[in-house]
Amino acid sequence: MFKHTNRLNNETSPYLLQHAHNPVDWYPWSDEALQKAKGENKPILVSIGYSACHWCHVMEKESFEDEDTARVMNENFVCIKIDREERPDLDHIYMDAVQAMTDSGGWPLNVFLTPDLQPFYGGTYFPPQRAFNRPSWKEILTAISTVFREKRNEIDSQAKNLTEHLQQSNSFGLQAGDQRIFSSDKIDDCFQNLMNDADKEWGGFGKAPKFPQTFSIQFLLRYYHITKNEESLNQATLSLDKMIGGGIYDQIGGGFARYSTDNEWLVPHFEKMLYDNALVISVLSEAYQLTKKENYREVIEETIGFVERELMHANGGFYAALDADSEGEEGKFYVWSFGEVKNLLGDNADFFSEYFDITEKGNWERKNILWIKKSLEKFAEEKNISIDEWRSIIKNSKEKLLQERSKRTRPGLDDKILLSWNALMNTACSKAFAATGDEKFRQLAIVNMQFLLDNFSNQNNLLHHSWKNGKSKHHAFLDDYAFLIQALIQLQEITGNVDYLRKAKGFGEYVIENFSEKETGFFFFTSLDQKDIIVRKKEVYDGAIPAGNSVMMYNLHYLSILFDLPKWRDRVGKTVSSLGNAITKYPTSFGIWACLLQEIIDGTQEIAVVGKNFSSLAALILAEYIPNKILMMSEKSSENFPLLANKGNTDSALIYLCKAYACQQPVASLDELHKLLKYQE
Repeated sequence: MFKHTNRLNNETSPYLLQHAHNPVDWYPWSDEALQKAKGENKPILVSIGYSACHWCHVMEKESFEDEDTARVMNENFVCIKIDREERPDLDHIYMDAVQAMTDSGGWPLNVFLTPDLQPFYGGTYFPPQRAFNRPSWKEILTAISTVFREKRNEIDSQAKNLTEHLQQSNSFGLQAGDQRIFSSDKIDDCFQNLMNDADKEWGGFGKAPKFPQTFSIQFLLRYYHITKNEESLNQATLSLDKMIGGGIYDQIGGGFARYSTDNEWLVPHFEKMLYDNALVISVLSEAYQLTKKENYREVIEETIGFVERELMHANGGFYAALDADSEGEEGKFYVWSFGEVKNLLGDNADFFSEYFDITEKGNWERKNILWIKKSLEKFAEEKNISIDEWRSIIKNSKEKLLQERSKRTRPGLDDKILLSWNALMNTACSKAFAATGDEKFRQLAIVNMQFLLDNFSNQNNLLHHSWKNGKSKHHAFLDDYAFLIQALIQLQEITGNVDYLRKAKGFGEYVIENFSEKETGFFFFTSLDQKDIIVRKKEVYDGAIPAGNSVMMYNLHYLSILFDLPKWRDRVGKTVSSLGNAITKYPTSFGIWACLLQEIIDGTQEIAVVGKNFSSLAALILAEYIPNKILMMSEKSSENFPLLANKGNTDSALIYLCKAYACQQPVASLDELHKLLKYQE
């Protein structure tokens, strides 16, 4: 059936399977490939990408499907394909190498290694023909092959120097801690530096391409909660409102694309990643708790609905991503012509088209991306329509368009299930339940967590990173453990099931034993038993997803209070202080760290709800915006947890507000709790 089949045919990653019938003799990253390179003394070509990557598909069609190009690759290199989402450890290392060589990075990532895995040359996309003074891919291959044969000493020297650079650049955290970081003026500095980068017209931070940067928004919400600074709240809600109204949000089916290519959030890069949607749901849940804006609740429901409809395994796991492309065109699945909308919606088409900026000439490449320029309320007023009637028209019209869109060729689905991304989505479901009280979100989190515990872990707390077709693979990375612990903590808060806390503590102990850099208190991305890497990386920056280190320190802070573990609390303080002023100077790169610093300075509210019928009282607390808190609930006192110890077994539930386990007189209502919290401010 296929003219060519290579070793990727036995893999489960959709990205690797996409290349299984290239004429290139691809190997997965494996001992077989690495030993072949050593045995034949050949350079290794590592090509890294992911299923939803547009330019990865382009380079495959132009070069990797071309037999002449494949012949050059096969004769001169051991060719390895890597799914960056399956092996983020290798992606981090070799991306750093390429950025050091070229000052830029991205995917597809193509890097050349010596047989002992040291990088010496690399880049991203290479064209099939010379263009704009850029060499073609075949010219690159021929030149590198020649230099490797004829000037091997130079290659080895360059590779050694680059590897030493990677090791040295990984040495953050060795400086002495700066205790001056733990003062409220540092949080003010953080806010000012964040606002210096804020787009005050269109929301978000920086210029295009614009990413959601949910951690920055989360910090602004929390800063407002503490300081009542209106500018902080305005920028946070402006950012959320513009994204929700923009093309980055799928106005028909729900869910967020990865980023916007313009400042106005109109034209997204159309791929939809599980982690982006999880992080946006989480921050929207906090924003809804704080503002009670009904639009935020609607988008939470629509986005979780999208995940359930298009990214959910029958047993409760969540798939990784949807491609940007369908039928070879980016965004084709999502855009509309004016005529299509007119035919489908009839009498409602004109108002609907005006509201969502649908025109005959189109707003993107002669097609239309749905986005909203005016608020629902303002538009209804201008058109002399009641808000309820306008909501009904929008709802019915969206349903018709969604039904019609379902007939189109769908974007490709990356159906592997990743532990770290699933854990982020699990946390999002818990936060969505806390904010809205919608029971289906809690049940979704419970079912998903059971799926993760059943399929990714064994009795020794050893986790795996990826799962598909009933099989888990690859040892878990720091992100997997950190995000799962966070999800377990959040799930305990909405269920009261302390078994989740015990599991979180057990995984935390495993991380400390197997991922620690003892000199600094930080954690490596890989565990002690990961042997096929040249550098154990330490990821500290909060980027598209939070850093495993920042989330793990948040976890240790939380668990140190629940289990009275001062060593864990001290470790958190040490690592935060060793980052010094980097957190306050560069808050867009240290968003989770900034929130953690804020909580350490302001203190953590310890709240226990104990007594009969505790769940209804706890639900009222969960719906409130109390960001820097831990919450436990139980019908009875428990000596196993300091926060639940020595609490009265009363006929009705009482709320205990504590700090450092010293509790104020218990109260019986949310209003009374508010008074206690206000008194502490």
